[in-house]
Amino acid sequence: MTTDDDLAATLKTQAAEQGHSFKEVVNDLLRAGIAASGGNPVPRPPVTIPTKALGLKPGYDPDKLNQLVDELELEERLIKQLTA
Repeated sequence: MTTDDDLAATLKTQAAEQGHSFKEVVNDLLRAGIAASGGNPVPRPPVTIPTKALGLKPGYDPDKLNQLVDELELEERLIKQLTA
């Protein structure tokens, strides 16, 4: 978890003033915020991620594309060794 720089600075100052650790101040403020909101998180609309067809032609197995790349790389290395 990360916080914005301005919030982190405020939290560090508050921790120093109270003689508490940064973590204690953050946890206390989060608990207070949750309690103030009635303990229930604000409902968010569901996230919808559009899908798109990969456009692979019939007969291509996407699981075997990595195998093809490996074979091509091996072939390239062998050719370099033979011509060196």
